Amino acid sequence: MTKDWEEFLSPYKQAVDELKVKLKDIRRQYLLHSSYSPIEFVTGRVKPIASILDKAKQKGIPLDRIEEEMQDIAGIRMMCQFVDDINKVVELIRKRNDFEIVEERNYISHKKASGYRSYHIVIRYPVQTIYGEKKILAEIQIRTLAMNFWATIEHSLNYKYKGQFPKDIQMRLKRAAEAAFQLDEEMSIIRGEIQEAQAFFSSKKESQQKGDGD
Repeated sequence: MTKDWEEFLSPYKQAVDELKVKLKDIRRQYLLHSSYSPIEFVTGRVKPIASILDKAKQKGIPLDRIEEEMQDIAGIRMMCQFVDDINKVVELIRKRNDFEIVEERNYISHKKASGYRSYHIVIRYPVQTIYGEKKILAEIQIRTLAMNFWATIEHSLNYKYKGQFPKDIQMRLKRAAEAAFQLDEEMSIIRGEIQEAQAFFSSKKESQQKGDGD
């Protein structure tokens, strides 16, 4: 089956653009009320065609079943400073009524064998097109900055080694994953001090900006 990829991926690109705006707005609303935001930043991407084809081949997904069986063609990442923030963000996602949650996978409580940690929520998102409404699958990944750093490195190495890591790299990756999680644990312990310092820095910055504007 030959796909017109530009037409096929168009609603996914629209979904990513819309979701980024909507989810970034949560952070804006927190900051508007001078509250600490559990969301540090939001990114999004549409999976490249080559990656779609590689995954379809690897998972044995026929091209005419990609829409139904590939959940991460549209991907959103929501980054948090602290592990506890992830639960808050998950609750915020669950309360929304502009999309339907299809599946949740907790790779923080139940990390992957590789050491990977993240919280995945698969949603069915309605995109408005000139032909009417089209519901597509999208994946939201929620993780800390430390988890994201590790996952980004692991993804690059995975691309190089096609999943067949040399034993020494595999061992070091697992160690690094534990070190990243330990960093998150330590940061959680001194969370109050960190937030107090950040609030002080923000208020000082605002005062300076007001002074420069006078």
